[in-house]
Amino acid sequence: MGKSFEDLEVWKRGCRQAVNVYRTLECDRHFSLRDQMERAAVSVPSNIAEGQERDTTPDFVRFLRIAKGSNGELRTQLYIARELGIIDESAGKELVQESREISKMLQGLIQSLKRAGSTSLETGN
Repeated sequence: MGKSFEDLEVWKRGCRQAVNVYRTLECDRHFSLRDQMERAAVSVPSNIAEGQERDTTPDFVRFLRIAKGSNGELRTQLYIARELGIIDESAGKELVQESREISKMLQGLIQSLKRAGSTSLETGN
């Protein structure tokens, strides 16, 4: 697997996304939604890191899928927070767009790892 999770662009963007969510919500008084959004945001890079550190492709793919699910959960919460006026329209749109891009990156990495895994099985490596 070679690379460290710190080298992965999707991990870096996931960390920035989590920081942006925390900063956007730092003055918000809707504790339960804020807490859930912060947990989902932190879960994305955390699961990328945990999966990569397990040193097996199947584990890494499984944790990338969990990260992708947490990212979808966060995106849903962003829509709700925008609708409730908890976050403003502009910040909400930026966060949603970043979440979509991270999802695409995660899916691309999952597909790449699955292709590499099936090639290894076919060639006996």
